[in-house]
Amino acid sequence: MGEVKITWLGHSCMRIEKDDYVIILDPYADGSIPGYPPLRAEADRVLCSHFHGDHGAEDLITIREGAAEKACPFVITEIESFHDEEGGKLRGSNTIRIFDDGEFRIAHMGDIGCIPTEEQKELLKGLDVMLVPVGGFFTLEPDRIKALVDELKPVVTVPMHYRTDAFGYPKIGTLDAYTKFCDDIVVYGGNTLVLPEDGVPQTAVLTFE
Repeated sequence: MGEVKITWLGHSCMRIEKDDYVIILDPYADGSIPGYPPLRAEADRVLCSHFHGDHGAEDLITIREGAAEKACPFVITEIESFHDEEGGKLRGSNTIRIFDDGEFRIAHMGDIGCIPTEEQKELLKGLDVMLVPVGGFFTLEPDRIKALVDELKPVVTVPMHYRTDAFGYPKIGTLDAYTKFCDDIVVYGGNTLVLPEDGVPQTAVLTFE
């Protein structure tokens, strides 16, 4: 059915592409996150989990010519959730999205700040890839994200939204705050994951470029 590529563009911004159709998720605004360079990209569609500056800069993505006439290869399911554990009172709403091309199911969790309901968990079962924030503070803390991942059992988990010495918010945690709970880490030499991968369950650490 054709390969699917997932590319980490920094923070929680991901590019998902198949058959020359490109979707960019959660683009960040210039200067919104310490250390990250300005983001400029092209896509056929841009989607944001919410519209804080570090996730909702859809104006920075150029929509490609002819995009409106293209058929999207993914069925997209939206799950409305919250950016905090007080029903959105602190940080508002958050949209989880599942992308299904009939072969792979990929979920981008956005800035999930609460545990999904049982009904939502049912929708999130059977994932091939789960893109999850692991830095905590603004989202669920790393141990709670790991517990959710363990419950949902995606084949591949891709960490995002964390801090390094070079980039990220000072208040959020580093990658090892999450990976210390993992025994299936695979470190990739670049920022792209190509599906189908080998089918082995893993925590896929992509390298920001």
